Amino acid sequence: MRIAHVVTLVSPDGAFGGPVRVAINLARATRDAGHDATILGSFRGYEKAPAEIDGVPARLFPAHRLLPGLGFSGLISPGLTRYLVKHVAEFDVVHVHLARDLITLPAALIARRQRVPYVTQTHGMVDASTRRLAAILDALGTRRVLRSAAALFHLTAQERDDLKGVARTSGLPLTFLPNGVPRSTLQADVESGCEVLFLARLHARKRPLMFVEAAIALREKFPETRFTLVGADEGEAGVVTDRIESADASEVIAWDGSLEPEKTLERMSRASIYVLPSVNEPFAMTVLEAMSIGLPSIVTDTCGLIPQLRDPTAVVVVDSSLDGLVNELARLLSDPVDRIALGSRARLEAEHHFSIHRVAAMALDAYCRARSERAG
Repeated sequence: MRIAHVVTLVSPDGAFGGPVRVAINLARATRDAGHDATILGSFRGYEKAPAEIDGVPARLFPAHRLLPGLGFSGLISPGLTRYLVKHVAEFDVVHVHLARDLITLPAALIARRQRVPYVTQTHGMVDASTRRLAAILDALGTRRVLRSAAALFHLTAQERDDLKGVARTSGLPLTFLPNGVPRSTLQADVESGCEVLFLARLHARKRPLMFVEAAIALREKFPETRFTLVGADEGEAGVVTDRIESADASEVIAWDGSLEPEKTLERMSRASIYVLPSVNEPFAMTVLEAMSIGLPSIVTDTCGLIPQLRDPTAVVVVDSSLDGLVNELARLLSDPVDRIALGSRARLEAEHHFSIHRVAAMALDAYCRARSERAG
């Protein structure tokens, strides 16, 4: 089976985050199962578009900014559009990692027009938004794309309900598909307690400033521990660096900038605790990656991953307050035995219930149904 994964943007700093990692992981796993999977999308930040990503063939085209001030929604890729018009019919199934943008949305519409089966995976990005641009895009294309998809993959009950609301119908082929991670041979440096890590985009929803405030609160009690932020700036770098400077905390707190996505696990393996204080996170890929190498993780109670855990003790869950985060961090930093046990439970959970090969088998089942329906 020939499968195309369409993503919004590929860049060396991993600016588009989890959806690209999900697409790559799924493509690799389906290739391992004997299928032909390719990544299609736009790119920026490379002198030349990479021909493959983590061993997966890629056809990437330059991204251009059409509308300033709109983030990823303002990007277009005429080269990708032209390629899809000519070649989309060569694929058996198109897996669109759909957002309200002018890259993935046109891709889905092209597949729809040429009657090529396609599935959507929205990663929480097509929500019940009140923004004017969202309403315009929904009227112009999102609604039609959702109604005609062979399957709509969703992560949470909230995302499922949002998709029904955006499509304005309940008669959708909604299919639960969790995120998955490959099995890793790396092991996090859990015992030493040397570093607490925030690895995510510096975006307001990820709350990097909350991480900094927690680090400031704990630096005197744990003077040997370093607190590090790693990730591309999405608007919060200025407030983060200003707060570190105002607290005179640069010796123990640092922002290391962005990181190439393929280096994520190796970077995580040097840490002792991973913290993602994000609120309303649909299904954090970085938490799954941390779990896969036995890195103890702290998340908030609005993280969409929590209801999917078979073992609720595989991660530490806190409320959205600073005190909650500080208290749990202090507890873990004070107790290496507890950290090691938490990391072991996390690794088992990732291997047994979030295996990428299990998730890929679920996706392949949906692809086969889509292809069969097309043939019928």
